[in-house]
Amino acid sequence: MKMLSRLLLITLIGFQCSYAQEQKQTYPIVDTGVSEFYSDSIIINEPKPNEHFYGQDAHYTGNQPSYTNNGNGTITDNITGLIWEQYMGEKLTFEEAFKKAKNSTLGGYTDWRVPTIKELYSLIQFTGQVKGAHSIKLFIDTNYFTQPLGDTTKDEREIDAQTWSSSEYVGRTMRNDETVFGVNFIDGRIKGYPKYNPRTKDANTMYFRMVRGNIAYGNNNFIDNGDGTISDLSTGLMWQKTDDGTSRNWEESLTYAENLTLRDKSDWRLPNAKELQSIVDYTRSLQTTNSPAINPVFETSEIKDANGNTNYPFFWTSTTHKDGINPYGSAVYIAFGEGQGKMRDILMDVHGAGCQRSDPKSGDLNEYPQFFGPQGDVRYVYNYVRCVRTIN
Repeated sequence: MKMLSRLLLITLIGFQCSYAQEQKQTYPIVDTGVSEFYSDSIIINEPKPNEHFYGQDAHYTGNQPSYTNNGNGTITDNITGLIWEQYMGEKLTFEEAFKKAKNSTLGGYTDWRVPTIKELYSLIQFTGQVKGAHSIKLFIDTNYFTQPLGDTTKDEREIDAQTWSSSEYVGRTMRNDETVFGVNFIDGRIKGYPKYNPRTKDANTMYFRMVRGNIAYGNNNFIDNGDGTISDLSTGLMWQKTDDGTSRNWEESLTYAENLTLRDKSDWRLPNAKELQSIVDYTRSLQTTNSPAINPVFETSEIKDANGNTNYPFFWTSTTHKDGINPYGSAVYIAFGEGQGKMRDILMDVHGAGCQRSDPKSGDLNEYPQFFGPQGDVRYVYNYVRCVRTIN
């Protein structure tokens, strides 16, 4: 009986794999565009297998960005099938953006919408660079898209030009602020931004880039393979179901992923920023579902935050985030727990579960967590790992 059950399981897994290969990927992940190689501090020559820093973003080239300018104020993403507004216009409130989308006839189409955070994130490119509040190179393809900077003549910083999505945070940030997720194509991050000014209560304004087409984009189709792996048929990616409960610096995380053997497969890797963001579930949070921001088909370790309360980890990606005095010293992570920071000595969720930020790639474990920047972003440096591979 045990032998029969095992044969049935193997047959089922094989069927699922064949079925997965036949499915059209409705949620193809656009590559980050990264082609350089980095250590934890400098640009380096391409590492070879078993060398330090092997397995980073540039080692794995996925769906390379490809756009078509339609000549009518719209840009088609040839990978995702999404069609985008080329020029965003002036900043709008959240409600004004939905009215604009409803009434737009741009390009002769009437089915424009405000993009979800997953749709919007498909446009990010990690070939960008920022230094604090100052832009060096934008995190979006400026050959096709216009992306304004913050207006420094109006006391804005250059990075104050965030693009909002339609995705509202299911929890609250700061001091109970209603919050909308946005992508900052100036500094290369996802954060939650207050929907209303906390002092005046007036509706805040941000940039919006309308989208149409491929209404399935961003929707996952998870299959539990029953062997410690999860397949997402919409992206064509297979995931490690359970993290191993160990925090690591960036180099250690790359090494762990490259050496993982799971389900008799040895082609596991550390996911890039856009691959990992694809499995965030923005309908879930510690505040509202008492869970990490990920489908419960996955299993996620708990951690203790700086106040000793239960939270969920930041997870490393293979993508370097070029920011600061040493632009090669930090890598992207996704927060599946709260995006915490310490302000006025109070620890709070400042950016929302599902935000994307970056940590230094290395440091002394005993010196962390630390708090950095105007919102006191928590830095752990030793983050968690969930490996990925391409279904083949």
